[in-house]
Amino acid sequence: MVTGVVLIKVERLKEKFAYDEIKNIKEVKDIHNLLGLFDIYIKIECKNHEELSKIVIKKIRSIEGVLETKTLPAVQYEVM
Repeated sequence: MVTGVVLIKVERLKEKFAYDEIKNIKEVKDIHNLLGLFDIYIKIECKNHEELSKIVIKKIRSIEGVLETKTLPAVQYEVM
């Protein structure tokens, strides 16, 4: 299982539309509106990094109004 955080910039006045479309993607486990450099924060859970990439490129970036994404794949470290 891979977890990724994605920060999304959206065209002005398209925020609600993009939010509603993104929240319906089954791999999106958490979604919030933001104020600042990015408009939407999401957490994705999927099988592997390749699937994470496909979700961002094919499902999120294809949504009308999405201008930019920044994907942050999460990693786990064992505490020594």
